[in-house]
Amino acid sequence: MRTIPIGRLAPPPSSACGEDSGEVPKLDLPLARREFLKGSGVLMGTLTAGTLLATLAPSPVWALELKTLSKTDGQTLLAMGRVLYPHKKLPEAVYALLVKDLDAKAAADASAAKQIRDGIAALDQAAGGSFVKASAPRKLALVKAIEGQPFFNTVRGQCITSLYDNDMAYAAFGYPGSAWDKGGYITRGFQDLKWLPAPSAEASPPSFIG
Repeated sequence: MRTIPIGRLAPPPSSACGEDSGEVPKLDLPLARREFLKGSGVLMGTLTAGTLLATLAPSPVWALELKTLSKTDGQTLLAMGRVLYPHKKLPEAVYALLVKDLDAKAAADASAAKQIRDGIAALDQAAGGSFVKASAPRKLALVKAIEGQPFFNTVRGQCITSLYDNDMAYAAFGYPGSAWDKGGYITRGFQDLKWLPAPSAEASPPSFIG
């Protein structure tokens, strides 16, 4: 079985966005055999057929090796991440980056590991056994109940970079990537908004390049 190990992607080459041709190349994701996936736990899932990431990835199956946290811990953190920052466009493979980063934090700091495990256990206890199996409204209520607590702040803070600062999220949201090192946005999508009406010529004259 071929799987995509969840991890940070290398920065795409300057032509990765396909500004000239309009084509989006397949992401250069490394592949791993099943025996590679060893650790305290493994999260696995599939990319929904027909979605943008499914067309870019070399395999529909993704997997995340956990070094410190268990598979159950990972599933709870993934579910909590979806409650904190819900996006229908983002598949679980992107939310798995949150789990990966929190697992790395737990592996590097025993106190962080205890905080994360204790927070997960408290969520499960409040849910009556399993936070993951709780209904969506119940999950939201449980997360709101711990707002401001150290565990809540740790997960929420990690979400900001884990969920949004990665190439998979860029592809899902249609963000073409950094432009400052390529001359800026004047010739790279300065006026390519798709969700607003096109402005009049008077309101948006041609750009001055010099």
